Amino acid sequence: MRYLYYILVLATTACTAPTSTNPAPAAPPTEAPSFFLGTYDDPGVHEPGIYRFTLQPDGSLTNEGRVAEASNPSFLSYNPDRTTLVSVEEVDGGGSVAAFAVNDTALTLNNRRPTSAPGPCHINVNRDGYVTAATYGGGTVELWKLEGAGMLSERLDVQDHRQRGAETPHAHSSYYINDGREVLAVDLGTDEVWHYALNEVNGKLVSASPPAVKLADGAGPRHLAIHPNGKWIYVINELGSTMTQLRLAGSSIDTVASWSTLPADFTDFNACADVHLSQDGRYLYGSNRGHNSMVVFAVDQATGALTTLEHESVAGDWPRNFALSPAGDYLLVANQRSKNITTLRRDADTGLLEYVTSTTAPVPVCILF
Repeated sequence: MRYLYYILVLATTACTAPTSTNPAPAAPPTEAPSFFLGTYDDPGVHEPGIYRFTLQPDGSLTNEGRVAEASNPSFLSYNPDRTTLVSVEEVDGGGSVAAFAVNDTALTLNNRRPTSAPGPCHINVNRDGYVTAATYGGGTVELWKLEGAGMLSERLDVQDHRQRGAETPHAHSSYYINDGREVLAVDLGTDEVWHYALNEVNGKLVSASPPAVKLADGAGPRHLAIHPNGKWIYVINELGSTMTQLRLAGSSIDTVASWSTLPADFTDFNACADVHLSQDGRYLYGSNRGHNSMVVFAVDQATGALTTLEHESVAGDWPRNFALSPAGDYLLVANQRSKNITTLRRDADTGLLEYVTSTTAPVPVCILF
């Protein structure tokens, strides 16, 4: 049953006062969910920064305008209580991470910290406020901590993936596992998922043993999604257009299998981007840039194996990022090159997607509900 954003409840019980004909008062409407949009700068077309949109009950979107100035804020994340939003900023030859106070529907800059390497492209926060950012240009994973009123500390640590002799590392994302005590860093250049323990005593990332999980040569892993059971991890591979299942047992990780994200008859260029699971863990979604589609997989609840269900058009070009709505009834796709956000209705029972509408947006690259 699809979630309804506005509910009108009428009294169905008998009136204790027979002379009264007034219905019971209506329940207040549930507030329509909003999201922040990370963008790439588009000089002369729109103001650089983070925007806010509202998702209406019918799937349409309302652009509420820019809520923070920032330079190429291409990835966003919240701290656990959503009082602070952190963002990467990509600038020529460098980069930074920024922290913003969340005030209802507005953002106020707390502070910025530079990254040690260029091209920060992903950021994440654990339950204790530790912040990791991956730099594509430098091949590093860097660590800070949110202190006080959401202020970023000085940089605590840098892990350079060249340390093992990798010539062209491109760290693309980082994720916390095992209650935030460990970090997985996905590196497109080395075809590995790097594994670290977080030492909270000295604020350092410590390589696990083994230090990384190797994927197929040329796979180009980019992002990952962790199943609600905590045992299965799905890595989307940008260059290989595949989805790889990893199995997590304690702190041990091994590869299980891989599946194509494309139809068998598609032979043109494609580069995968983002991946997310439904809240119940029954369906897995991935974005195909080139084929310009969302691939939908069913997840076998006994083994984690995937079965392809469909490829749904994103009605746009270059779906870099996407997000499921809080109720799981819509999937929103950020199409970078066509500068639009596509709303797809999601059937919770079947996992399948259906086009609803498309909304013009300032170079959309990250959707954060």
